[in-house]
Amino acid sequence: MVRIWGDLHVHTIASGHGYSTVLENVHVALRKGLKVLGIADHSPSMPGGPSPLYFEARGHFPKEIEGIRVYFGAEVDIVDFDGRLDLEDKVLRKLDFVIVSFHPQVFRGGTREENTEALLRALENPLVDIVAHPGNPRFPLDYNRVVEETVARGKVIEINNSSFSVSRKGSKENCRVIAREVEKRGGWVVVSSDAHFCEEVGEFREALGMLQEMQFPEDKILNASCENLIRFFENREGRES
Repeated sequence: MVRIWGDLHVHTIASGHGYSTVLENVHVALRKGLKVLGIADHSPSMPGGPSPLYFEARGHFPKEIEGIRVYFGAEVDIVDFDGRLDLEDKVLRKLDFVIVSFHPQVFRGGTREENTEALLRALENPLVDIVAHPGNPRFPLDYNRVVEETVARGKVIEINNSSFSVSRKGSKENCRVIAREVEKRGGWVVVSSDAHFCEEVGEFREALGMLQEMQFPEDKILNASCENLIRFFENREGRES
């Protein structure tokens, strides 16, 4: 099994439907041998989500906890077909990384073409880094166009373990198609737990198993290398953090 060094999609109680604190997540990450943790709480449009102040005040957030390098980001919702995000750029610039995604609680969804256009417009924002759970069958996409644009803009496609085992059932075959397209175009994927409870941190078995089954190149899995993770965060554009 490929060794994964960091989990970049982890939620806390600040998300409203997360069940663990930052410290609880860190302690599980330590126990599972991770070196990097990415806190990516939901943005304000998600019911129960934190206010923009939670993200703006990130200066209080430590860069390292008990030897784990902790990055402070957000899972930001796309709210309409124009690709508008529910955090302003002035807030996004304060974050270490930005994940974008669709959720039915926020985005009503539309045709494959409408969903695709919404995501492509969101990707035009240079502060966006990662596309979360794009294989969700609830929001059909033109995977060729999405991957082409993601790779061309130097962004990363997430293969979300939670989509296979907890939520968004029916995602696996879509993710296989997406990963194959990413490989063809020489792009990057990141495997993530999407943990909402601390014991889920560092759980990648199904997502990673799929990638290994299809012989996806290990050197294009972002978090399979500490060096790649370091470069990823060093190259974030326009950040104030």
